[in-house]
Amino acid sequence: MSSIIGIIPARYLSTRFPGKPLANIAGKSMICRVYDQAIKAKLLNDVYVATDDKRIYDEVLRIGGKAVMTAPNLVNGTERCFDAYRQISETGGPSDYLLNIQGDEPFIRPEQINELCRVIAISGTPVATMVRKIQREDELWDENTVKVALDKHGNAMYFSRSPIPYLRGVERNKWLLRAEFYKHVGIYAFRTSAIAQILALHPTPLEKAENLEQLRWLEHGLDIRTGISEWDSLSVDTPHDLEKAIAFAGRPENGK
Repeated sequence: MSSIIGIIPARYLSTRFPGKPLANIAGKSMICRVYDQAIKAKLLNDVYVATDDKRIYDEVLRIGGKAVMTAPNLVNGTERCFDAYRQISETGGPSDYLLNIQGDEPFIRPEQINELCRVIAISGTPVATMVRKIQREDELWDENTVKVALDKHGNAMYFSRSPIPYLRGVERNKWLLRAEFYKHVGIYAFRTSAIAQILALHPTPLEKAENLEQLRWLEHGLDIRTGISEWDSLSVDTPHDLEKAIAFAGRPENGK
């Protein structure tokens, strides 16, 4: 039976929102909300937070969670996950798959995590991720909402901050009526046997242009399989997003 570990990268010095993982959402820190949701996923064998900040590390341990201190000079969340996995596997043994669970999605559904576990286990690809059909115009045109184009097998062909595909000659308010668009749900699964290969990849022009690390993997020829989520995500990137998260947590079904 496959072994799957979930790792939540969390850094304190976010450019747009310093201290974001410790932001209070209806009485509970954001990182603890993510951790609590992740440990509900039945297909994960274990869950850790990977951080370079002692305050975040102590906050996770305070609720009885597991955390790993990583190197301070890592470029992104994927590198932080891989560094944590290296430490964990040295003492607890290797896993077959690693899930990178975003530390700024406090209401991620355990069902989403379980579905991604299933996708990576049957895909045969080194990387898998989740997408969701875009249903609102504000998402379609928001550069902070990453869009993805899929091939007929469900593999990602391209990620962009712009709407893709481009509908030539179609008025903006009719795009959603004329084509299907997908947003990227920022959770990844990796075959751990491919981690060394992924770490060895050099930055690429498209990655630099869009500021999206997954384009590096595509430009180097790696396949990324996608699963389609029926649940939306609420990512906290700015203090304004935090206000929306607090309001969302205030609903009876989300406050626990």
